[in-house]
Amino acid sequence: MSPISDRTPIVIGVGQAAERPTDANYLALSPADLAGEAARLAITDARAVGALAASIDTVAAIRQFEISSPGAKQPFGASNNFPRSVAKRIGANPQRAILEITGGQGPQRLVGEFCAAIASGEAETVLLVGSEAMSTVLHLQAKGEAPDWSETVEGDLEDRGYGLEGMFTASLIKHRIRGAIPCYALFENARRGRLGKTRQAYAADMGALFAPFSEVAAQNPFSAAPTARTAAELIAVTERNRIVADPFTRMLVARDQVNQAAAVLLSSVGAARAMGVPEDRWVYLHGQGDANELTPMERPDLSASPQSIASAMLALNLAGRSVSEVAAFDFYSCFPIAVFNMLDGLGLSPEDPRGLTLTGGLPYFGGAGNDYSMHAIAEAVGTLRLRRGEFGLVGANGGMLSKYSTGIYSTLPADWSQPELRRGKVADAPVLGLELEAATGMGRIETYTIIPHRDGDMVVVIGRLAENDRRFAAMAEDGDVATLAASRDRDPLARSVLVRTDDQGLNRFSYGG
Repeated sequence: MSPISDRTPIVIGVGQAAERPTDANYLALSPADLAGEAARLAITDARAVGALAASIDTVAAIRQFEISSPGAKQPFGASNNFPRSVAKRIGANPQRAILEITGGQGPQRLVGEFCAAIASGEAETVLLVGSEAMSTVLHLQAKGEAPDWSETVEGDLEDRGYGLEGMFTASLIKHRIRGAIPCYALFENARRGRLGKTRQAYAADMGALFAPFSEVAAQNPFSAAPTARTAAELIAVTERNRIVADPFTRMLVARDQVNQAAAVLLSSVGAARAMGVPEDRWVYLHGQGDANELTPMERPDLSASPQSIASAMLALNLAGRSVSEVAAFDFYSCFPIAVFNMLDGLGLSPEDPRGLTLTGGLPYFGGAGNDYSMHAIAEAVGTLRLRRGEFGLVGANGGMLSKYSTGIYSTLPADWSQPELRRGKVADAPVLGLELEAATGMGRIETYTIIPHRDGDMVVVIGRLAENDRRFAAMAEDGDVATLAASRDRDPLARSVLVRTDDQGLNRFSYGG
């Protein structure tokens, strides 16, 4: 037996489950069934001698996309208490059932929260779980089938709400920046402008970044799209690989049509010993950093998220490690900018020989809603068990680079006698008051995107007024094909524009030279 304290939190088991409609044994499982399978596999992975499921006192679940915003629809119904539905499938009866807020930071944030809870004696054995079955929903709807996935489960539920604050502002929403793809396109083009690159050169950078991700995904049995792609394939605009928002082709953005689930089992060392979990299964969280970013319109630099980088630096500092000591990375990769931001901030190269993903990334492995990083943690645990004594970093991003959680893992023991020295939160950045809802006068474009639409493509810009350097969002006038053409023919970045506010309260721009 090792001398480490019985109150020390550890990861003892991980599990992943996935299916594709093209699989020979495809079962069209519901989210709860997929999550139950991942939870069963995590229990098996722990190799306990005792009754592990019965010892679980807390189940914390990640929200599916279908319940991640007010008014969202569940086409086939859903459980009234998702964590308890999963618990029922594995024979667990937890004291606490939790539904986490929206955002891809959730899996890693929960690991830090419940490692601290275990260390302080507030929990003993905790199951973290999440799943998505978006591909099955579309597949069954196309066939005209409508299974009933609704469940009613008794028991308390701690629903933490949506947690959508800070992702968008009213000005962004009314100017058609209403989802992740156009918002991240703004960030991506802002970075291109900061680097002074042409559209063609920057597209090549994005393809070169993500081609190795697709190669990792091609070897992962849980991948939704296990096909290796060249950099040229990823950026070539074709009927199948259309532009979804300038500068992104479809193959450069997270793939949400997946059927995937993942689970992570945490326990105290004392509970693991009592259940006979072998020490070669134990993996320790050495440092956790959580951070919240300013709203997109308040960020001094639209090409970067310094709070995300600070999250990683805090986790590394709490772990007592430098980035050079990390042997394996999984950076959240919903879009290239999410990875580039971390590489820029940590001083890493896209060609780093250690690799940047363990799963294959969200566009190729699959972007399992808010739950992607549960898969990344599972992969990190498996990798580090084979590479004993080395360290792995998992970076989990939520919203519009809005929330970030970073975890540092290893099979080397970590001292959790003072949980505040292992887990911390980056101080929030001050609000600068940059955003204007109504803007009139001359300005300069900071970034832009062109959004395809069946009723006519739309050009949206973010700029600064010359008069006061305040930031505005604006669109071209309805039907202004000349401005659309000019935005395609000549790079909009840093161009002068004339802005006015129309009678609908929308800011309209035209080029001023």
